[in-house]
Amino acid sequence: MTPLILALLAGAVAGVSLGALGAGGSILTVPALVYLLGFTPAAATTASLVVVVVMSATALVAHARAGNVRWRAGLRFAAAGLLPAAGAGALSARVPAAVLTLLFATVAALAGLHMLRRRTPRGSGIVSGARAVGAGAGLGAVTGFLGVGGGFLAVPALVTVLAVPMSAAVGTSLLVVGANALVALAGRAYTAVHLDLALLLPFLAAAVLGAWDGRRLAAKVPAGTLRRVFGAVLLAVAVAMGATAVL
Repeated sequence: MTPLILALLAGAVAGVSLGALGAGGSILTVPALVYLLGFTPAAATTASLVVVVVMSATALVAHARAGNVRWRAGLRFAAAGLLPAAGAGALSARVPAAVLTLLFATVAALAGLHMLRRRTPRGSGIVSGARAVGAGAGLGAVTGFLGVGGGFLAVPALVTVLAVPMSAAVGTSLLVVGANALVALAGRAYTAVHLDLALLLPFLAAAVLGAWDGRRLAAKVPAGTLRRVFGAVLLAVAVAMGATAVL
């Protein structure tokens, strides 16, 4: 199978995950770029940020039209994560590949467990400024360092920390994730990381199209079934990446 076909197939799977679940796409992107397309871990996390920015912006438009974005809360949350995202993005390219891979495997495992055990988060009704800043900064650092969107972290944080209604949490998380990813990408602008655009662009195009199919899939398959399938995939990916980093 040629690299171009692999890029199209992997991008479609990542897009379907994001479209069906609102999360998981970028966590599948990095291992696909590393193990299927030959990207280095540093290049894969940078390329993943490009995918996150484009996918978040595309999906945000649809959620905004439906009135499912809380702009003020999202911008406040994103603002807390911008500096950590930029700093972590610049630092990531200087971290040894094995360490970066192991850290990513850990986040993938947490995301997989979250999907397998996911419950609808409940807002506390109390908005704490300190908690909001801390949660926003933490999400920004994770996004910048590992190149993941962090939707599986952003949605519950928005609901429980900023009291955003669940109906608007996914749309608002796209605003937060996209802003963090864009700043993190800018933080990597001066790092010597080569991106193979001949593979990245087809991957990105397939991911955008896959997201539309994912939304249609979500309307036909129970959400719990989808989460369990993608959760199991993420756990398998985490184990494989962790073994690669250690061995």
